[in-house]
Amino acid sequence: MSSRTTIQLDREAKLVLERLKDEMGAKSYSEVVKKLGAEVKSLKESELGSLPKLKSFEREKHDRVD
Repeated sequence: MSSRTTIQLDREAKLVLERLKDEMGAKSYSEVVKKLGAEVKSLKESELGSLPKLKSFEREKHDRVD
């Protein structure tokens, strides 16, 4: 059997967890936290900002044909 613990959250964080629980169809807050943790771990390197020196995209003036 798993042990349980208590953590403190402010009201806003609890509301976020409640919404995520409903959206994910999770049975518990623990399940929500575990799913979120798994998602963060599985992010691809490109999603984590592997090219921080890359300039932001800017349109060229002549890139359209009007």
